[in-house]
Amino acid sequence: HMVSLHFELEFPEQAFPWTHIHSELLTSFKSQEPRPSKLQHDVSAALTRIGWNHSFEFETPEGLSLDMSQPETKTAIEVDGPSHFLIGNIVQRTENGRTKFKSRLLCQLGWTVFHVPYFEWNVLADAMVQESYLQIKLTNRYTIEEGQSTKTA
Repeated sequence: HMVSLHFELEFPEQAFPWTHIHSELLTSFKSQEPRPSKLQHDVSAALTRIGWNHSFEFETPEGLSLDMSQPETKTAIEVDGPSHFLIGNIVQRTENGRTKFKSRLLCQLGWTVFHVPYFEWNVLADAMVQESYLQIKLTNRYTIEEGQSTKTA
């Protein structure tokens, strides 16, 4: 489904061979039940404490699941656990292709995406530091374009 969505967004004037099975792709994609982690629940609780009202495990009309979001402003927070990163170099962690691809799709759909990587969150000492971290992150608005973070405003 994500590949189909990508082609619809990148090449809207083109007809692709799988267009006739789009609804089946979407149904299959959406059938995967979200399994929120403890990390996601912790980040959500901290967002609530700082007054950032949000939907938990929100699904976009296109079928993409967001960990936390404010749909009215198209703002998303994705909590990235170890499975979102390539295995290997622990000094320079690199998002895997699926994570980058999803962020790219969301940005193409007009969403602003903030990432909370587990290795940044896990070193935050207490609730006050977590709240400060999120306030700073939400103040610096970033989107993903072509796999790179660029400041938007």
